[in-house]
Amino acid sequence: MNAPLVSILIPAYNSEKWIAATIRSALAQTWERKEIIVVDDGSTDQTLQVARQFESESVHVFRQQNQGAAAARNYAFSLSHGDYIQWLDADDLLAADKIARQMEVVSLGEDPRTLLSSPWGPFIYRLHRAEFTPNALWCDLSPAEFLVRKLDQKIFMQTAVWLVSRELTEAAGPWDISLVSDDDGEYFCRVMLASSGIRFVPDAKVYYRSVGTSRLSYVGRSDKKLQALWRSMQLHIGYLRSLEDSQRVRAACVQYLQNYLVVFYEQRPDIVAEMRQAARDLGGGLNVPRLSWKYAWIKTLFGWSWAKRAQLFFPSVKWSVVRSFDKALFSLEKQ
Repeated sequence: MNAPLVSILIPAYNSEKWIAATIRSALAQTWERKEIIVVDDGSTDQTLQVARQFESESVHVFRQQNQGAAAARNYAFSLSHGDYIQWLDADDLLAADKIARQMEVVSLGEDPRTLLSSPWGPFIYRLHRAEFTPNALWCDLSPAEFLVRKLDQKIFMQTAVWLVSRELTEAAGPWDISLVSDDDGEYFCRVMLASSGIRFVPDAKVYYRSVGTSRLSYVGRSDKKLQALWRSMQLHIGYLRSLEDSQRVRAACVQYLQNYLVVFYEQRPDIVAEMRQAARDLGGGLNVPRLSWKYAWIKTLFGWSWAKRAQLFFPSVKWSVVRSFDKALFSLEKQ
């Protein structure tokens, strides 16, 4: 019998700097039965032209009007034929044996409803500088335990770590195109709910490119993204409680609300009020969020609004310096 076909699905928007490396990492997969589908989401740069240079029997490139990453993913899935689905953002990379390592587990008779995960490490330009720092999600877990740890500890798994059977993907339903932030977090909650559990494959590595404020997951001060994040948080809580509604789950949900309260504080008092009510409904309460000492003095002198602005501005400046330095070293190493 033929080995299972794996579909590598790549949504892309204004990714001309990265898309070639991403497609090459997909082509380099040692798992031979694969198809690569790139959906350009109405890019205004050269993303489509770069991607089309790779078109072949196994690489298919499509274009849609700009509708967002979730819509591009849904379109890519509708075009796919794979028995397993590998989601891959247009700036991230897969280790050459990532899929093969996870498919080894499948070949041993793993349930198609098992969700396969793997380690991930952030990098900027220099791949060998990626840092693989384990967290409490880097192990085999039940869906309920995964979500308790994620919410309580404010940790996550990067999108490309997952390898999902078609059966499980169809059971989870499409990506929510109304969520302009945290759409991946909400989507994989539904995948987990439909799964029989999560199997962690330690040798299957993913490289997560850190691109700062240009990444889709960046929320900043966008009201639209803040609203979407709050809706995703409400769904997270509902999903977890549908699996288990114990005291530890309610405590994790309250902590989850507390962890993210600072993101909304002062700018969206309406959402803050809803968060406080949600915490009370869970049997807890929320404290005024604390700022680190670097920004607390700004709050004291100028108020919350300026402290929040500084909290967004200074890290972006620091990030710009670090990125430029890493890019310079990358150029030197290439020479």
